[in-house]
Amino acid sequence: MIDTIAELFVRYGAWSWWLLGFLLLGLELAMPGFVLLWFGVAALVVGVLALTVHWSIQTLALIWAATSIVLLVAGRTWFRRTAPQATDDPLLNDRGGRLVGRIFTLAEPLGENGGHLAIDDGMWRITGPLLPAGTRVVVRAVDGNLLIVEAAPD
Repeated sequence: MIDTIAELFVRYGAWSWWLLGFLLLGLELAMPGFVLLWFGVAALVVGVLALTVHWSIQTLALIWAATSIVLLVAGRTWFRRTAPQATDDPLLNDRGGRLVGRIFTLAEPLGENGGHLAIDDGMWRITGPLLPAGTRVVVRAVDGNLLIVEAAPD
């Protein structure tokens, strides 16, 4: 099998490197993860090199492997350096977490099976001690989409 692949690379020359590069870039689109990208770009670089020099397939394969590793390490380093930094608001996308500590007034009594509380533009399921309607409650914790409340101190 390796002889067949080597024969194809010898027969088609630089175009086989271009084909490999575009195939790997296409696979990167299908399976994103920024790994195949670097191998594809390295194959395109070797394809350009193969157009200008006539080295053996083994030499070009070694150049491809080395270029792939260099690009992979450089790309990972660059992405790590430019990755989004920690935000000043760690609860930005945690709607439930943003409610902890806030005080609300019950519109309906909180029973043994819990109840509901209208907050901003949504309705939340709540649980806690038995409390009558009109009681002020504070959110103490969040369990998924269930808010755990208790009577607010006066």
